[in-house]
Amino acid sequence: MTDPETTRRAWPRLHWQREFPYQWNADEAISRRELLNFAVYSSGALFAATAVLAGLGFIPRSSSGPGVEIARAADVPEGQAVYFHYPTSTLGDEAMLLHHPNGQFAAYNQTCTHLSCGVFYQPDQKRVFCPCHEGVFNPETGEPVAGPPQRRLTRITLRQQDGMIYATGWEL
Repeated sequence: MTDPETTRRAWPRLHWQREFPYQWNADEAISRRELLNFAVYSSGALFAATAVLAGLGFIPRSSSGPGVEIARAADVPEGQAVYFHYPTSTLGDEAMLLHHPNGQFAAYNQTCTHLSCGVFYQPDQKRVFCPCHEGVFNPETGEPVAGPPQRRLTRITLRQQDGMIYATGWEL
């Protein structure tokens, strides 16, 4: 009869059965100092990249071009809104042009500043309304009046030329 311990030692051990699969001579492949240097330099590079992107956000956008054509001023009834896309015609670039009773026009990005729901103009109540959390904005200034939004709507700068209204940039 053979001893079970002898039989167990006689069979070659599989890779997953070894207690510690690394050899001592492979332990010095990277030192703690090199690992720490890598971590510090990587963190610094990520911080620098974030700072550059944040800095780019403060550069004013150029509005020297003709802008995006929205509508003819005569085609927008007083006290009503016209919905359009700005700056591109893709999803997420929805905007609205409001014709105030005093004859002035204002345009806003149609994204609520609370949780990015879509807002729309309610002419009967003279307000810009967000149905998600019942946020209310002043249609003349874009400032929040009620509900959870704390910041004003992003205003789009307008230019009128030959009876046509153009969106030309963002008001900061």
